[in-house]
Amino acid sequence: MQARLPHPVPYQGSKRTLAPRIGVHAPRDIETWFEPFAGSAAMTLWALEAQVARRYVIADVLAPIAGLWRLIIDAPAATAERYGEIWRGQTPGDRDYFNAVRARYNAQGDPVDLLYLICRCVKNAVRFNAAGQFTQSVDRRRLGMQPERMTAAIAAASQLMRGRTEVRSGDWLATTADAGRRDFVYLDPPYLGTTVGRDRRYVRQLQQADLIEGIEALLARGVRFMLSYDGMTGAKSYGAPLPEALGLTRLLLEAGTSAQATLSGRAERTLESLYLSPGLRPPCAPCSALRELGGPSS
Repeated sequence: MQARLPHPVPYQGSKRTLAPRIGVHAPRDIETWFEPFAGSAAMTLWALEAQVARRYVIADVLAPIAGLWRLIIDAPAATAERYGEIWRGQTPGDRDYFNAVRARYNAQGDPVDLLYLICRCVKNAVRFNAAGQFTQSVDRRRLGMQPERMTAAIAAASQLMRGRTEVRSGDWLATTADAGRRDFVYLDPPYLGTTVGRDRRYVRQLQQADLIEGIEALLARGVRFMLSYDGMTGAKSYGAPLPEALGLTRLLLEAGTSAQATLSGRAERTLESLYLSPGLRPPCAPCSALRELGGPSS
C-alpha cells in the first residue's frame, strides 16, 4: 500500500482519494506519463510514488497553476516560506485580508497568492469569471492549511517530482502533442456543467465536441489514455456519456457521499465515469471498486 501522498494544492474534486483505484488500470510500461489538466496533480503524484513511468509531464491551461508547480518542484523552501507569510497575515473574521489577496492575485497572477486563495476559499472550490479572474469568496469557518502542514506537503511533493517532472502551460492538445504509443495520458477535464453559467469553476471552457475531437486525435496516434469525465450524484448527471463510436470502455467509480447533498440533508452517492482507451481492460470484478457498463461506452 502506498504511503499517504503529499497534497499541497487542495482543489475540490481532486482525485487524491480515488487515485489508487484509477491507477490500477494504468499500464506499467510507460515512457512518459502526461497529465494535461493537472490542477492538484493528484494522479501524477500517485504515479510517481508507484513508479509507473520513466518521466512525467504535468500541464494546466491556467498559467499560475503551472507556475506554482514549478515553484513547488524547484524552490520548495522559498515557496513554503512565502505561503507562511501570506497565511500569517490574516486574522480570524477579517474578510478584507482575503479580498485584498484576491485583488492582488487578479492584478498580478502570483502563484503563491493563488495557493493561499485555494486553501482559504469556500470548500476549496475555485471560481472564475469570464475574464479569468478569481471570484470565490472566503470560507469564514477556517483559516486554510496551516504553514507547517503546507511546508511538509510541498517538501514531499518536491522530493517526488524533482528531476523527473516537466511542467508545461497551455491547452491540453498542445501540451500532449508529443505523446506517442509508448506514453500514457491521464485526462481529468472539467465536467461540462461546471465550466459555463454561474457555477463556473474553471478558467476556460471545454465543450464536449472539442474533447471528442482531441480524443480522436489521441486514438489516431495510438496513444493510450484514461479519462475521468462525466458522472452523477443521485438523479443529477454531469454531462452526457461519450459516444460509443469512440470504442472506449466506460466504468463507474464509487466516489463516496456527496458533501453538497449532505449539507442539504440528502444522502446521495457520487459516481464518476472512467473511460479506458482500447487495449486497456479492467481487472477482475472482485479486484476492483469499479463497475463496467456493458463493455464499450454506453
